[in-house]
Amino acid sequence: MRANGFRNVAVTLIVGWLLLFVFLPNLMIIVTSFMTRDHASLISLVFSLDSYGRLLDPLYVKVLGHSLLMAGIATLLCLLLGYPFAFIIARLPARIRPLMLFLVIVPFWTNSLIRTYALKVVLGTKGLLNTVLLSVGLIEQPLRIMFTEVAVIIGLVYILLPFMVLPLYSAIDKLDGRLLEAAQDLGAGALARFFRIILPLTLPGIVAGCLLVFLPALGMFYISDLLGGAKNLLIGNIIKTQFLNIRDWPFGAATSVTLTVLMAGMMFLYYRAAKMLNKKVSIDD
Repeated sequence: MRANGFRNVAVTLIVGWLLLFVFLPNLMIIVTSFMTRDHASLISLVFSLDSYGRLLDPLYVKVLGHSLLMAGIATLLCLLLGYPFAFIIARLPARIRPLMLFLVIVPFWTNSLIRTYALKVVLGTKGLLNTVLLSVGLIEQPLRIMFTEVAVIIGLVYILLPFMVLPLYSAIDKLDGRLLEAAQDLGAGALARFFRIILPLTLPGIVAGCLLVFLPALGMFYISDLLGGAKNLLIGNIIKTQFLNIRDWPFGAATSVTLTVLMAGMMFLYYRAAKMLNKKVSIDD
């Protein structure tokens, strides 16, 4: 009886929390996106699709395309850096692995905004990076990295790399070493073992890591604000500006809903692809 009572209370608290802090705010955003802007009270309860129509403006389409490109590049770089790093951690002795995973998780203890400010000190014209490069004679003039697309990508990779490493490590750690030994005994080289065994078996970790990096990268407006300047906007910057500066809540809400639908579509495509892959594997077996 006590166990059932505790379970009911826990379920009620979780459902109540989700309704109050997840469902209700998102419902308010959706409703606001169909309202009309009012300069006095922010929104007017007049149904309108004008906010969604404005998203077809070439300016906002360009910003969305730029956001997708920047997020895609950051995701690819995180994958190229994170995969070998996760593979090395998974192959380390068992007593060392917890320490390495701890070092991967440590950045989460510091607010990402503070870490982005710290990155400005590194990438600035008189920052640590330029100081080191000048001192060793690799460059004659300071590199201009701040307020460029390169700085935004560096910031995204710096903040989001752990989100790629952790699911990759989980997938690689589950690899059955006997399969690799059997492939080696049958004459498969290192590249063949990687592309025929390791890569397919770790594909779920790759896709999960890519989603965990790509989706947040679209909305990290503060990285673009601090490192990219006004010429390197992400779609998150548009949402922030509409809500906090221009006070056009319906358009900001419509942009947010559109971004959420885009993310949901990507996750649905991943679900369908994973389902079809599993079905194909079961048929082949």
